[in-house]
Amino acid sequence: MNLKELNNCPGTLAEGYSTYSPSCLRNLFNGKKVKHILSYDQPQFNEEVADLFIENRKRISISGVQEKLSFVLEKNVLRLTKEGEQGTYILKPIPRDLIKVDQVPANEHLTMQIAKQVFGLNTAENALIFFTNGSPAYITKRFDVKEDGTKWGKEDFATLAGKTTDNAGPNFKYQFSYEEAGLLIQKYVSAWRIEIEKYFSLVLFNFLFSNGDAHLKNFSLLESSKGDYLLSPVYDLLNTKLHVDDSDFALDKGLFLDDFKSEQYKKNKHPNKLDFVEFGRRIGVSENRIEKLLAPYLEKQALMETLISRSFLTEANKRGYLMLYQTKRNYLLG
Repeated sequence: MNLKELNNCPGTLAEGYSTYSPSCLRNLFNGKKVKHILSYDQPQFNEEVADLFIENRKRISISGVQEKLSFVLEKNVLRLTKEGEQGTYILKPIPRDLIKVDQVPANEHLTMQIAKQVFGLNTAENALIFFTNGSPAYITKRFDVKEDGTKWGKEDFATLAGKTTDNAGPNFKYQFSYEEAGLLIQKYVSAWRIEIEKYFSLVLFNFLFSNGDAHLKNFSLLESSKGDYLLSPVYDLLNTKLHVDDSDFALDKGLFLDDFKSEQYKKNKHPNKLDFVEFGRRIGVSENRIEKLLAPYLEKQALMETLISRSFLTEANKRGYLMLYQTKRNYLLG
């Protein structure tokens, strides 16, 4: 990408910025004036940098298929962590072995921004950042690290469900239903009636934006300042349908523990509003709240289309992203 032609904030996608906007700097970098260009060449073109990245990957403990690197902010400069140092940012460069692989960072960034700005989900702070040659990477601020460098307690839903490779095989994080995952919130969260609404909205969002990677390890509980546990900020949202031909849901059982499907679902092979109403009821969302929570996802959202148009996807992939959303929204409307 030509970094001299930047017209939108690579964080908030606000117009009229050739670097990060003040609100992005405030939320993502604690107000420090951080450049949108890393001080690193893309590793594929610099053996010394590649060695640094390989060594860093050995130390990071965050699971997942996509390459992740640990960064810290030193004064106004982002750099790789050193041995024994607690990282406060995660960098995800362009991954490998996917269709339209160069679009993955922009896809994740856009999807996270839509979740936050359009639908009000509590997301991990994030932005795009660029190597010196203009290649993009996705960067996100760790929400499990305290200011003093210690960590908040955090448990992903695979752990809460007692699923591991040893007892459930290599696909353990997919062997569940979203109904069962919702019941984990009831079991482990004292303020579950509030958190279950957030979970319901997130599952709905993942369906609408074709996130086929919403498995058990991409949902977590996070320790609060009061010592109890709440849903963590949302992370790893991606419109996977742009890259792979996957199904509506990441979890093998889909929405329900049993074989429930509305008549429209059976006919169209995709869930609709009635299925999500039943899903909300089963996980404990009060009936008078289900319609209110559904409403924003059923309505046409002008801001969402604006964010797509301002995103760093190519023009063809902007059209594809919008088309996939419209298709899913049509399923939802029935």
